[in-house]
This record gives sequence, C-alpha cells and structure tokens, in this order.
Amino acid sequence: MTQTTAPAPHDAPDDQRRRLLRAAGAAALAVPAITLGRKAWSAPPLKKLTFAWNQNAFCLTPIVVAQERGFFEKNGLQVELVNYSGSTDQLLESIATGKADAAVGMIHRWLKPLEAGFDVKIIGSSHGGCVRLLGAKAAGVTTLQALKGKTVGVSDLAAPGKHFFSILLAKNGVDPERDITWRQYPADLLGVAVDKGEIHAIADGDPNLYLLEKRSNGAYTELATNLSGEYARKVCCVIGARGDLVRNDRPSAAALARSIVQATEYTHDNPNEAAKVFAKYSPKISPDDLRKLYATLTYTHHPTNVDLQQEIAFYADDFRRISVLKKSTDPQRFAQQVYANVLG
Repeated sequence: MTQTTAPAPHDAPDDQRRRLLRAAGAAALAVPAITLGRKAWSAPPLKKLTFAWNQNAFCLTPIVVAQERGFFEKNGLQVELVNYSGSTDQLLESIATGKADAAVGMIHRWLKPLEAGFDVKIIGSSHGGCVRLLGAKAAGVTTLQALKGKTVGVSDLAAPGKHFFSILLAKNGVDPERDITWRQYPADLLGVAVDKGEIHAIADGDPNLYLLEKRSNGAYTELATNLSGEYARKVCCVIGARGDLVRNDRPSAAALARSIVQATEYTHDNPNEAAKVFAKYSPKISPDDLRKLYATLTYTHHPTNVDLQQEIAFYADDFRRISVLKKSTDPQRFAQQVYANVLG
C-alpha cells in the first residue's frame, strides 16, 4: 500500500493543499480495481454529471484538461461538458433546476444571483486573474487617478470588470459613479472606440485585451488587474453545484471539485501540453500566446474550506459597498450560506 508523506511543518497552506490533492489523484489512478484471491472487484461505474462552462474563456483551460487528460475519470466521474454563453442568472437557474449539475464562472458575476436565493452552492475554486484595466496613453490615462473625468469602455455594464474596478477605484480615491463615465461597446470594438477618442480606458478580460495590446504598438498602460494590491491572492473563477447534489451526493461533488483543482495544477506545471489541449477552442490565439496568458493567472491558488469562505465574505463586503449586494446582507453569514465545504 502506498503511503503519503505528511507535509513538513514549514510547508505553506497552499503547498500542503497541492500535495494532498496530487496524492489523491495518484491514488485514484493507482487503484482501478481491488483484487481478492482470484476475483477482481472492479471500480464502481463512473458517476455521470453535466458541467456547464464557457469554452471561449482561455482561463478555463483546466476544464478541458480535466476531460481530455482523464482527471474526471480518475476521480470516478463521467462528465459531459456543455458550452454555455447565456447570462449568469440563466446559468445558475439551469443548475438550480437540474438542467446542469455544476458549472464554473467568475465569482464577481455569481454573488448577486446567489444572494437572490438560487439553490446552488460554491464548492471549490480554480484560480485568480482574468480581468484588467488599460489606460490609453494618448488620452493621458497612465494612473488610476488620471481616470477622473474620463470615460471607461466595458463590454457589459454588469460585467465583472465594471464591478471590480468600481471597488478598486473607490479604494483609491476615485468615485466610480461621479468621477467616471462607463460606456458599453461590443468587446471587439473597444479598441476602435479608443482610437476614435470616445473612451479613454478599457475594463475587460483577456484574451481580448492581450490581443488589443499586441496590435497597438505600446498605446496602452496597464492601470490595474483583479490581482492588484490586496487582491493578489484572491480567487476569481469558482465552481458551483446544484444544492441537492451537494446534499445527497457529496462524494460526487467533492470528486468534481478535486478533479478541476488537479487539472489546474497540471495546467500550471505543464503549460505547453495544456495549450495544445485548448488550442482547438482558440483559433485566434496561438499556443505560444496561450502560454503567456497562463502565466498571468494564479493557477496555484484555489482555496478551500475556511480560506474560500473568507474570500467569498471579502468579496461580498466589497460588493455591498457599491450596492451590488444589499446593504443589509451580512458578508460572513452570506458566505456560510452559499459555500459548501465538500473537500473538508
């Protein structure tokens, strides 16, 4: 029987978590069947689950890795991936009503619908990153303070970029409502709007901003990201499952969260292989560009248990400050309600 070496006392919590998750994956791979005498007792049938995701999001490469490199199967699951590009409210409703068993998405989009009472529980996390704020040098926007009196372009007025950077600007002395004008454009026209002088900065995600910068010959300055300052070790993309799955089949919910974390670690450790796996979903982005983008994400930060619950509470408090969540919402109680510790 293989023995797992306990983490050294000086190991950081993230290192301990990574060590334990990798050990769990190795154990799942090493024991497909139990032999007793002359009889072989096969592993139980794989649990079938439906998982919704947005295949246009490069940061979700670990979902494809989990599918194509066998992480779901090693954890006893047969997962059907469903591409979902509708609104977050529709996505969470599809989970709550059983049309999908689970999904992955940005915590910035999920908190308001979850406050509304969808029967969906956050059960894990993948990474941090994804959202950036660029200033146009020609408009003199090279600092957050220089945004006062300027117009910021977004692809959606309810997008994570607008919510997150509204909070960050407020914390840096810029009133996101009085000092800033927010204007919506289709994502592929944000650069055109800058060129026309209609907007002076862009809050959006990669790869859109990465490709825009690549073509612009240094026309932009990165003002901030959702990993700036106190957010450097905060999660961005979380995993949610329908409430009755968590209540009635906790092992399957745990297996799903574990599979994605293991695939996220694999993506971090093997960016070349991960880029090859995801390449068929990214015709506009080369594997080399994908590898560069992976390096901007915190693929080794995927908190669980109390750590994740506290991060949910932190964001809930932020969103309450800008009235995305109700002023009466208690961040700690809210985090306890929407999070289920299936990996504890």
